[in-house]
Amino acid sequence: MEIKREELIKKLEDTKANGYTYLKKITAVDYINYLNIIYILYNIDTKNEIIFEVKLPSNDLKIDTVINVYKSADFYERELSEMFGIEIIGRKIKRLLLEEWDGAEAPLRKNFIWGNKDYKKL
Repeated sequence: MEIKREELIKKLEDTKANGYTYLKKITAVDYINYLNIIYILYNIDTKNEIIFEVKLPSNDLKIDTVINVYKSADFYERELSEMFGIEIIGRKIKRLLLEEWDGAEAPLRKNFIWGNKDYKKL
């Protein structure tokens, strides 16, 4: 289900109140002109999933943190920030995955160009 970024926190709070207490995953898919941020929620009692997608234009990669709704969002938001270059509004992200990275900011984006001269395409 696609939702607007302004609706994200309210939708997640409502969904959690309806029994979807487990955050399975947050990830992103790069479509070059936009990114879809995907939230997968799980209801342990009914064994159902709900998937929310938030579409972000490539020139405005900002989204609110959901850590106040789901504490387990911490590492997922770090991954979004480091690997996709998405700004997580409402928290400061300390690098974890790319702590010593000296290359481009978003290695999982389709527009990422390998800068390592030793890199060889297979």
